[in-house]
Amino acid sequence: MSVETTLITQGTRLSLRRAPRKTTMLVNDDAVAVFDSAGFAYLVNVDIGGQEFWMTFDTGSSDLWVVSSDCEDTDCLGIPTYSPSASSTLSLSDKPFRLAYLSGSVHGSVGTETITFGLYQILSQTFALANGTSGLDLKDNGNSGILGLSFPPAASIQPTWGTTVLDNLFSHLDESDRFFAFKLGRNVSDPNATDSSFTIGELDSSIITNTTGTTTQPTYFPVFQTAASPYDYWKLPILNLTVNAIQLPLSRSLVRGAPSPIGVLDTGTTLILGPTVDVNAFWAVVGTGGSARYNSQTKLWEVRCDRGVDVRITLGQGERAWEYAIHPEDISWAEGGERDGWCTGGMQANDGINSGDWLLGDVFLRNVYVVHQGATSSHPPMIGLMSLTDPQTSLIDFQNARGSDPAPLPSTLSLNHSNQWNADVVATVLCALGGFLLGGLATLYYKVRRRSRKSSDTGYDYIKDGIHEVWRENNIQQQIRMENRGGHMGS
Repeated sequence: MSVETTLITQGTRLSLRRAPRKTTMLVNDDAVAVFDSAGFAYLVNVDIGGQEFWMTFDTGSSDLWVVSSDCEDTDCLGIPTYSPSASSTLSLSDKPFRLAYLSGSVHGSVGTETITFGLYQILSQTFALANGTSGLDLKDNGNSGILGLSFPPAASIQPTWGTTVLDNLFSHLDESDRFFAFKLGRNVSDPNATDSSFTIGELDSSIITNTTGTTTQPTYFPVFQTAASPYDYWKLPILNLTVNAIQLPLSRSLVRGAPSPIGVLDTGTTLILGPTVDVNAFWAVVGTGGSARYNSQTKLWEVRCDRGVDVRITLGQGERAWEYAIHPEDISWAEGGERDGWCTGGMQANDGINSGDWLLGDVFLRNVYVVHQGATSSHPPMIGLMSLTDPQTSLIDFQNARGSDPAPLPSTLSLNHSNQWNADVVATVLCALGGFLLGGLATLYYKVRRRSRKSSDTGYDYIKDGIHEVWRENNIQQQIRMENRGGHMGS
């Protein structure tokens, strides 16, 4: 079925599986697609010019690119590659393609090719043929490229050179079917398990229908957009973040015009990434009794593998808001590596996210069934979410698998310290130092923020009962983050 000849009214299902990945990298200047150490990628099966590939399923980018058989770099060895000579439908241009990553890069040329997804076929789809890659460790997960399904403004391939996959799909889908939906499986023992789901133009009935035959529909939210910018990523406002019903204060958004922090839903990111001040506050509360620590060598938060907490995040705006629970195993994330009873934290700090304030990666997304719906004549682009995690059941399952948690429950003591210190700092600075000294302190604080975190001989900073200094540092970071980036906000 060609999308260039008719409107599509029939949905299709595509194969989606998990594969391990080891590289850490930031994709694009907006740091939207992040590959995390010892994480998992979700791969989708795509046919390009009659050749099948497993490619990263990425809602945090917009380009389609595949590794060419002409690539002789070490990074390209051992994975299926696209053969230009084996295709009769390839058309190459002289337009260059290049993406630089934090630890790696890809380059090649732009062309068009026939692309097939399940029952759908797109003729002359713009894509990039990667003739060289470096530092991407593609062979570790059998990944031959990336299928980006975000909005066109996020694409690295210029819009004058061609149309993105998402635009081609949505423009040929009937309005009622103009969406794709996915569930990210959490099977740990078998990365090739089929507990993931990816459909276009239809919902997965096995997910939305319970054992009694009752159907539950996702709750829909409009994709966040500022008046000064087009839709670029699949974004939603974040209203609340709670730990065992303790509501954590969140930094104000650095996205111009945003009423609250903005989260980008990104399947190309393994973890939840957010502002340093907020992430440190989160682990200060979770880490009551010394059950969380900051590893100054890896620059990652770690948590005791038996630390079970009830974490929930509220997304939406106004009356359109809903709370979603995150499974305890996604917070104490054993898949990221376990060392002497310590696991990688499922939430980590990153202050370089310019297209939003938070990245809601796979450890959040596998707790929900997600629908990305394109704009129609009656509504803007929408995101539908249906919770898949029951907080009580998931905590019991976690304790049965990891054992009892000996640490005390998360405490509000740290929040009280934070609020009091913040009020004292504001009053002291404004009243005693004045504008001139405030500017000098801003410069000093910026240097402090850029300086490596002090650590103990073991390389770890533990959260203990006396966490006043952690909150002191966090408030300095929050002040500097707003002062140094407040004038350059936006997506």
